[in-house]
Amino acid sequence: MKTCILLGAPVQDGAGRLGCDMGPSAFRAADIAGALRELGYTVLDRGNLTPAEAPALDHANPAIKRLPEVVGWTQVLAEAAYEASAEGLPITLGGDHSLAAGTLFGLSRRAAEAGRPLFVLWLDAHPDFHTLDTTQSGNLHGVPMAYATGRAGFEGVFPPLPHPLDPRHVCMMGIRSVDPAERTALATSGVTVHDMRAIDEHGIAALLGAFLRQVEAADGLLHVSLDVDFLDPDIAPGVGTTVPGGATFREAHLVMEMLHDSGLVSSLDLVELNPFLDERGRTARLMVDLVASLMGRRVLDRPTRSH
Repeated sequence: MKTCILLGAPVQDGAGRLGCDMGPSAFRAADIAGALRELGYTVLDRGNLTPAEAPALDHANPAIKRLPEVVGWTQVLAEAAYEASAEGLPITLGGDHSLAAGTLFGLSRRAAEAGRPLFVLWLDAHPDFHTLDTTQSGNLHGVPMAYATGRAGFEGVFPPLPHPLDPRHVCMMGIRSVDPAERTALATSGVTVHDMRAIDEHGIAALLGAFLRQVEAADGLLHVSLDVDFLDPDIAPGVGTTVPGGATFREAHLVMEMLHDSGLVSSLDLVELNPFLDERGRTARLMVDLVASLMGRRVLDRPTRSH
């Protein structure tokens, strides 16, 4: 697959603070298109999406914020991801992680039409496994994986999901901040969760390798959802949800290199970049470098930078 489709998703309605709407511009300023073209890809930048008109919605949970807006984004992102996945490899430039409710909807539809299972590698400090009933913060970037796997509580609010993800096809890595309700739900969900202790004990390569073998054996399509807070905040400060103890520079690049070697990745989300909190574009550049590793830049080809 030699065509990459860039979809700007300036979503910040699901986050707890402002700034994620500047993420797509920061990725472009860090020259994500140029990095991909250097690797031989054709890059089609579709510009920034705009949400569908926010429907009139309410919910019994008074904590929930910006529900109509997030549902509006979910609708437009579902269609955009579905359409782009027919042209090449969609790369959604976020935007907060609520956007994954839409991208996973569209990609699961595409996978179902192809007769192949969709697998998801969720690289994040958080599982985002709350339902509309269990979220206490009310920030809806904490619900997309619960929605995408068909958990109850979204009916009549979010778009009906015709092809929910099989939770057994989801692997979460880098997890280190889980609310009690999420912990309870995950325990019986079938989702594979590798927290940072598991990564420390077993090594990131062994854990990821086992998941990639599962995807390959099932002839699956693989979606990668990369949240900035998967990374340690010492190397990636440009995020509003920092949790100490994240993936190191080398661990993150190793994940990307293994993903490229597998040849399995069919779509990618880049989420939660908040340029307002970044240091002179440092996090945006790192994320673009990680994308380059995922798409084939070798260790020996990595440029030297002076700052």
